[in-house]
Amino acid sequence: MMKKLLFLSIFLISALFNAQAQKKQDVYLFAYFKNNGEDGLHLAYSRDGYKWATLKNDQSFLTPTVSNDKLMRDPCIIRGADGLFHMVWTVSWKDKGIGYASSRDLVNWSKQQFIPVMAKEAGARNTWAPEITYDDQTKTYLIYWATTIEGKFPETAAKEENGYNHRMYYVTTKDFKTFSDTKLLYDPGFNAIDASIVKDGGKFIMFLKDETRNPVQKNLKIAYSDKLEGPYGKASAPITGKYWAEGPTTLKIGEDWLVYFDKYTEHKYGAITSTDLKNWTDISDKIALPKGLRHGTIIKIKEKELSKLLKQ
Repeated sequence: MMKKLLFLSIFLISALFNAQAQKKQDVYLFAYFKNNGEDGLHLAYSRDGYKWATLKNDQSFLTPTVSNDKLMRDPCIIRGADGLFHMVWTVSWKDKGIGYASSRDLVNWSKQQFIPVMAKEAGARNTWAPEITYDDQTKTYLIYWATTIEGKFPETAAKEENGYNHRMYYVTTKDFKTFSDTKLLYDPGFNAIDASIVKDGGKFIMFLKDETRNPVQKNLKIAYSDKLEGPYGKASAPITGKYWAEGPTTLKIGEDWLVYFDKYTEHKYGAITSTDLKNWTDISDKIALPKGLRHGTIIKIKEKELSKLLKQ
């Protein structure tokens, strides 16, 4: 009798543990674009961070309306301290601003806005791949992107690739209504794009692309800062391989860091993993992503939020 009671107790505890684990299982959402970004926002989800499935049959959730080009490339979504989802994106290859919209459920979005973050820079040629990172200490959002300003940073100027020579710039906001003046965020000493900043403990980690064409780099690197607005230290050695990589977005699952990126010349996605941000293992053969996915960002969402997305 005692053995039966003990077995039953173990069974019930195990069932309760499994139910709680299932209830607390994370859901990951990948916001991305396809082709040139002309049809808007695409979403996919995953429960393990490796295998991804499209939502809404890979149809757009939001059609772009701002700027002359009306593109929605490089979408970045974060969950704000106000409970809203805030999104920024690249509206054009050559415009001097970015797109912005917010949502409570990732289905219904606010009116799209154009934020002219580089309008005061006469020589600004572009505003690419904006992202948002929130600082819970200062309760401030940092919006940052890559821009080439004609005549700036001549030490890394080159004629290749239309003479683009990017650095990272930023504005801050607390409410997405008023914004600070635009400032330089990071000059790593090379042509850099596609920064993505995450907080880990008391440090901020910037993943970014070294865009140098000659001698060729086209890889991802890391820089660190004690403050979100910097200064960021010297960029690390490359963390990606001999292929060309861009558009990093990160996940941390337990002690494992996962960095997803676009192997854009090979028209496929790659991923690497690490426990210490120094030693990296390529896991590109272990991931599965929707066909035609171009880079964006990954966030965690709740089960009820996924349920609503699955009904679309």
